[in-house]
Amino acid sequence: MEIKETDIMRMHESLGEIKDPRRGWGNLRHKLVDMLVIGLSTVIIGEDEFEAMEDWGKEREEWFRGFLELPNGIPDADTFRRVYERIEPQELLQSLNQWFLAVKVEGVREIHIDGKTICGSGSRGKKALHVVSAWVGEQDLVLGQLATDEKSNEITAIPQVLDLIDIKGDVVTIDAMGCQKAIAEKIREKKADYILSVKENQPALYKNTQEYFEYLESKEGRREKSDTWTGELEKDHGRLERRSITVITHLDWLEEGTAWKDIAALIRYRTARTIDEQTTVTDRYYISSMAAPAKTFAQLIRGHWSIENRLHWFLDVLFREDDSQVKKGNAPLNLNILRKIALSRLRATPVAEKRFSTKRKVFKARVNPDFHFSVLFRE
Repeated sequence: MEIKETDIMRMHESLGEIKDPRRGWGNLRHKLVDMLVIGLSTVIIGEDEFEAMEDWGKEREEWFRGFLELPNGIPDADTFRRVYERIEPQELLQSLNQWFLAVKVEGVREIHIDGKTICGSGSRGKKALHVVSAWVGEQDLVLGQLATDEKSNEITAIPQVLDLIDIKGDVVTIDAMGCQKAIAEKIREKKADYILSVKENQPALYKNTQEYFEYLESKEGRREKSDTWTGELEKDHGRLERRSITVITHLDWLEEGTAWKDIAALIRYRTARTIDEQTTVTDRYYISSMAAPAKTFAQLIRGHWSIENRLHWFLDVLFREDDSQVKKGNAPLNLNILRKIALSRLRATPVAEKRFSTKRKVFKARVNPDFHFSVLFRE
């Protein structure tokens, strides 16, 4: 497959924004851009060890020379290791997004914020990294992320992630850890709307919300105004499931209402699940700065769960992130970024075959240079 000069220029312009962490003097034998592209290419085929970067580079050296400089051949594993331990993760993420033209699309985006622990990044005396990501499901795009040393620090990490990204006009969804007054206020200050999960970590809000929705089911409560949407009955492997969403927007009674910036709605997301003729009902509660129809909230809340199903699950199962034993410096976080970019690029690259899984695309990228080229360079 022929490469365009503009493709090479965009690659160099974007990745050239990353500050080279190596010493500024002496003879640098290998180009930083070359090592970044070979590293990403290695992750695309489902590998991420530094030895694999060296091996894959040597295996495909002639192919890489079609668009990389490689003045002294393929770097060895230790060279890859030293570079990835020292590159600044935010620079890497921003430059890769720029290379792949991950620009803001028109319209309202759904930005889901959640954390995931890189289990293998911990060692004796060092906790595993917990990475908080802002993810746009429609684009399979990570806008920004920040690493903390444990899940409990999500509360302080989320505002910092929000400071890294442009969310104007978008909807931000966060689970109960992020249901904090300061986070709601920051989202509104940045001209976005929020949907925050409410649990017992906000005891008064949770209790009053739960009790009011229970009141709505009483004889007197049925007279109150609310909006309800009920989904179709879903059948899957002997399990029957139906979802029902109820929204209330008259909140004068809510004592805590003034403490939550621009709160406009309370939402109950009810799931009735039947297995072997036994039915269980689960209620989840949310607050939002939007006064939207119940069906809209159903789509947005279900969309938030996709960060687990379409991002975190694939990082663990397809790319075996939790098995990685890379621990030193910035390398665990930089490899995490490469995995996310690789997943996004694989999904964005079309194939002629129908029902072609991402796992099959990983294999196709390993054995088919033209397809691998498309993953790297197709807009």
